[in-house]
Amino acid sequence: MDGRTDHLHLHVSMPPRVSPAKLVNSLKGVSSRYLRRQRYPEVRRALWGDHFWSPSYFVASTGRATLAKVKAYIQQQRP
Repeated sequence: MDGRTDHLHLHVSMPPRVSPAKLVNSLKGVSSRYLRRQRYPEVRRALWGDHFWSPSYFVASTGRATLAKVKAYIQQQRP
């Protein structure tokens, strides 16, 4: 995992029967509910209106790339 204030990069392993949309929906939903329950005021100020997460996301398959290559790619995305 890596990211900035406005986005995250996650490298996850999941069974092929789980669709990327279902995984993203679950991650966004669970994390949003958890953070809202914590009542962090700084989180409230950073929301998109009343939404914790943007509705968009990007998914790419890493195929047989090694974890080291994926980590290096993610780190290269830093400004």
